[in-house]
Amino acid sequence: MTILEELGHCSDIPLEIVVELDRKVMTVREILSLAPGSVIKMRRSAGENIDILAGDALVAFGEIVIIESTMGVRITDFNLQE
Repeated sequence: MTILEELGHCSDIPLEIVVELDRKVMTVREILSLAPGSVIKMRRSAGENIDILAGDALVAFGEIVIIESTMGVRITDFNLQE
């Protein structure tokens, strides 16, 4: 029996997924100078590994990918600790 079959009765419950690409500390002056189209440089780049969380629980691992002009996350593994 697959996990989807085991949890079928719960499969339509919405669950927020969090993928944190990076964090940056900025001064108030820097934040106030932002405008539409501004770019905030981050340290992370395509190909780097990241954690994927559901609530506060680590559920999977992924890598940052760029497809055309869109940034995304490719799931590379699941955290199946019991």
